[in-house]
Amino acid sequence: MAIIVQKFGGTSVADSEKILSAAKKALATQKAGNQVVMVVSAMGKNTDMLVDLARQLNSRPPAREMDMLLSTGEQVSVALMAMAIHSLGGEAVSLTGAQIGIRTDSSHTRARIQSIPTDRMRQLLDEDKIVIAAGFQGIDENFNITTLGRGGSDLTAVALAAVLKAAACEIYTDVDGVYTTDPRLLSDARKVSQISYDEMLELASLGAGVLHSRSVEFAKRYNVPIHVRHSFSDSPGSLVVAESESPSQAVGGAAVTKNESLISIKDIPDQPGTSLTIFKNIADENITVDMIVQNVGLDGRANIAFTVLDDDLQVARDAVEKSLGELGCGRCEFRQDVSKVSVVGLGMAQQTGVADHMFRTLAAAGINIQMITTSEIKISVLVDRERAEEALKQVHQAFSLETAPDDIQTREIGSPAESDEGEVASDLAGMEGLRVDEVLLDESQGRITISQIPDRPGVAAHVFEKIASENIFVDMIVQSDSSEGQASLSFTVPRDQLESAFKVAQSLVTDMDGAEATYCSEVAKLSIAGIGMRSHTGVAIRSFQALSGSDINVEMVNTSEVRINLVIDGDRGAIGMDALTDAFSDVLSKKPSGRQSSPS
Repeated sequence: MAIIVQKFGGTSVADSEKILSAAKKALATQKAGNQVVMVVSAMGKNTDMLVDLARQLNSRPPAREMDMLLSTGEQVSVALMAMAIHSLGGEAVSLTGAQIGIRTDSSHTRARIQSIPTDRMRQLLDEDKIVIAAGFQGIDENFNITTLGRGGSDLTAVALAAVLKAAACEIYTDVDGVYTTDPRLLSDARKVSQISYDEMLELASLGAGVLHSRSVEFAKRYNVPIHVRHSFSDSPGSLVVAESESPSQAVGGAAVTKNESLISIKDIPDQPGTSLTIFKNIADENITVDMIVQNVGLDGRANIAFTVLDDDLQVARDAVEKSLGELGCGRCEFRQDVSKVSVVGLGMAQQTGVADHMFRTLAAAGINIQMITTSEIKISVLVDRERAEEALKQVHQAFSLETAPDDIQTREIGSPAESDEGEVASDLAGMEGLRVDEVLLDESQGRITISQIPDRPGVAAHVFEKIASENIFVDMIVQSDSSEGQASLSFTVPRDQLESAFKVAQSLVTDMDGAEATYCSEVAKLSIAGIGMRSHTGVAIRSFQALSGSDINVEMVNTSEVRINLVIDGDRGAIGMDALTDAFSDVLSKKPSGRQSSPS
């Protein structure tokens, strides 16, 4: 008998009528021949009310006591839900996180799950009862109540589905699925029938509010199908699974992150250890850095730029100033009037021309690109905040995201694959800890750098249109933020296309006063691939520390939710690979399988 986990958020259990509606859905699912576990959030606005009450008494309430307080909201909801199911003729048992045995670390208000036993839940399910679990909460080793932070109920639901090997995890919410972009910002947004874990991870990290990124990390790690559905309708919703909606579609979604601040660090030493010095102090403040751009240094000096959330700007600036003091040089600039616009799609890894199409679209609208960073399935650009929504609209239309592709595929949800429960239980120990899938070395590429290019709309589009016209595959693109009206643009291409790419670059700089094109025929691209690369702030630090310890300088950096890419000198590739493999040996799930001979 298949297990279905159903999660109902605060708006779905806001009053008695809605609680009864959710109870009916659970009973219908059980009557269809499934075992059902419900995960329930606090009733709508209840958490906000409790937070406000706490702050009336103490402007900085202790984190432990906030967990004790906030966990009561879910306890109310699960008890009421159990009463509703009994009133409808069913049988149910409500359980708090502690009663289930959800064990976490002791990081109050943002705890991470360490283990979940299943014996009690399975016994109740086998007795034909619906298990109603309180979302958002657990206990630490000292039996203190802990809460999981933002998106915690989604996380509870997916985690329970993982340990129970559920056939699906249904997330009931106030929207009817996942859209190609935020429908509140763009009326042309289209609901997708299916989206991949990697695409959803990137969109969630970019601010898509349907699912929290931590829950998608769990789902990908343990292959849990997520079914996003509307609480008050029977519409089919959207599936989040391993495969994208369309094999032929390069871009599956677009997003804007408005509340970004840009920090630019200029004139720092272009030598091993510099990045480590800067980002270690930032990580020590538990600040998640979003868009990291490090470009090729000139004359022994380098620039690094990155974005943080607006709320983290002041603390991040203080950390950077501390780093510059340790380095004994450099200067820091910042801006709060920028936003990030991104396109995401699994098809980018196989299709060329996506980047130049995006850049040309923005250029045609007169929108200047201030920074560029790419990963295998994402292109992000930084633009003026006042033009961010316009930029989102332009790229959404440019990739025809409002139109359903002809080759839509939708996976059928069925019973999960059989697996050894002992192995699963062992694997789930420390289930939210950092895990690196693999460390990769790509020695097949060369690098082109065009420095001192004019900082105006259309320059990047012009460059990559010319490159694309020569059928040259571009892998990694980094454009630094401008300094005195000029920027630097670097990209990697296969070595057998390097000469052609450099000829194009040379022809382009003749029209750019003062610009210069250079190349390096041998670079090594190191990649750390896994889940939650960005949310685990220590990944970049470990990487920089490992390479610095081997006296390796980082020439280019870009980041995403599923991968960190670093470009180093080609002669140092194997040494860098060994250094990173050793640095992540405690969390590395795959041993290196050899070098890549073509771009990933």
